[in-house]
Amino acid sequence: MKMRIRTFMPFTYKMMIPYLILVLFTDIIIGYFSYSLLIESRTEMAETNIRTAMEQTRNNLEYQMDEIQRMSDTLFGSLSFQRALQKKGDPWETYLTMLDEIVPQIQAPLKLYGNKIRLIIYTTNGYLNEVDGDNLNQQIDDSDYYVLPYSLIADREWFKTLKDSELDNLWMQVDTDVKLENISHVRRLVSFNDYKTGIGYVRITTRLTDLLGDFGTFPIEDGIVLRLLDESTNTTMYQRGETDQSINDKSFLILRETIPDTGLYIETLVPYSYLEKDASRLQSVIFAICSISFLVMALIGYMVARLSGRKMKRIVTQLRSFQEGNFQKRIRFSGNDEFVHIADAFNIMAGNIQELIKSVYVHGIQKKQAELEALQAQINPHFLYNTLSTISSLANLGEAQKVTGMVSGLAKFYRLSLNQGNVYIPLEKELEQIEAYLDIQRIKYADAFDVYFDLDPELSDCKVIKLILQPFVENVFKHAWFGERISIRISAKRIGERMELKVIDDGIGMKPEVARQLLLGPSQSGGGYGLKNVDDRIKLRYGDEFGIQIGSIYGGGTTIRIVLPIDTEEKQEADEGYMP
Repeated sequence: MKMRIRTFMPFTYKMMIPYLILVLFTDIIIGYFSYSLLIESRTEMAETNIRTAMEQTRNNLEYQMDEIQRMSDTLFGSLSFQRALQKKGDPWETYLTMLDEIVPQIQAPLKLYGNKIRLIIYTTNGYLNEVDGDNLNQQIDDSDYYVLPYSLIADREWFKTLKDSELDNLWMQVDTDVKLENISHVRRLVSFNDYKTGIGYVRITTRLTDLLGDFGTFPIEDGIVLRLLDESTNTTMYQRGETDQSINDKSFLILRETIPDTGLYIETLVPYSYLEKDASRLQSVIFAICSISFLVMALIGYMVARLSGRKMKRIVTQLRSFQEGNFQKRIRFSGNDEFVHIADAFNIMAGNIQELIKSVYVHGIQKKQAELEALQAQINPHFLYNTLSTISSLANLGEAQKVTGMVSGLAKFYRLSLNQGNVYIPLEKELEQIEAYLDIQRIKYADAFDVYFDLDPELSDCKVIKLILQPFVENVFKHAWFGERISIRISAKRIGERMELKVIDDGIGMKPEVARQLLLGPSQSGGGYGLKNVDDRIKLRYGDEFGIQIGSIYGGGTTIRIVLPIDTEEKQEADEGYMP
């Protein structure tokens, strides 16, 4: 049986456990709500900043689109410009008309508009001279104007779609606008004579980056995506920033700003990771603050527990001295509290115990020792009777040599049994005593048995109560032997802090009910007297958890198992010191 070791912990420190749990729980709650509020505040602030930036971008885009719209309105509403576009006749006069009427009205808005644009007039008048600006397939590097024939766009898909739909005054991406990230404002020019006859088209192209303005508020390196979309077709006209994730409400905060009267809207995709990008830093800061708070509160609790536990520690120290047998010490506390009452009661109890210890404890030990010796004394006459009976029989038969051998063996046996008056004997001597007993039996039974010893060398000097093995060996000869020969094995080994002794024979064995009866007391047949005697002596000496166990198979032998603690010499000497 393995003994459990209980770790001592002062009561005041035990009281700290629920206190620390409460402090830890409080820190966790405060930290959690602080973290949640800070993250929510940070998210709202980031969202507000992005919404403000989107409003500014929308306002800037709307303002510049209005400016371009005013340009087209000016050209659409200029009577002189309309007449100049319809001028036919002499090439020289047509050329002068372009110089005096058309080019100045085209150049004027280019100079006033702040950003770089391309203003293109597609005219149906074949008499007008063409004016080529910079390459339309390249980025807009500077504001420029063009006067081009209507036939250049007549076969293009975007123009056919626009013409068939009868839509006008639109913002759209045509030709190379998608590739160059441009957008164009396209408007039909009609004659003021009937407001039906088409005289050409105005196309004003600008860069989307100029319309959308500064992108510093939309850090694309953090995963933010800015898009300009056509609401009617849900196509993306411009996008700044890339994303590898599918666009949904779980991955992104989606913000939209509609641009009035254009069919366009700005959309910003803000990943939630950006909104919570400071979460780990805030988490670390809050964790550090809560940890420091917990440590400070734990230190305060420890100091309070240490101060309040000093008196209790003194009481525990005195109780431990009682446990060690020191009944002289007393406790003195000043003041008038519970500890003072405990100290007074303790001192009175100590005095009473000190008086009673002589009349109860010492007398109890002496009584126990007397019972052990009484049981011990019962073993010796029993064995002596059997041996003397055998010697008498041999003497009657004239076996003088055998009588001499048995008397010598008997003398050796009792010399070891006396053990100088000590109750305890080294295990090695106990086995030597068994050998002396077996020598006697060899003379009696003419070596008709075999005995084997199996001893753990480290147990040789361990002391045991004397004569705890001999009764079991004797029982083998008296009750177990039923054939011509019998074998006996005696073993001793260490199991943890305990000693296990076994006496094993291959004799007749016994039934389970007989084995149980042997532990209760002698049977009517007289068997089991020595077994019960040994079990009582072991329990008196070591306690009820120790003793003997019987394992037997009827017709197959018996095993007697004896379990003892490994005694220290100090304990044995203390017990023997109470011997009368």
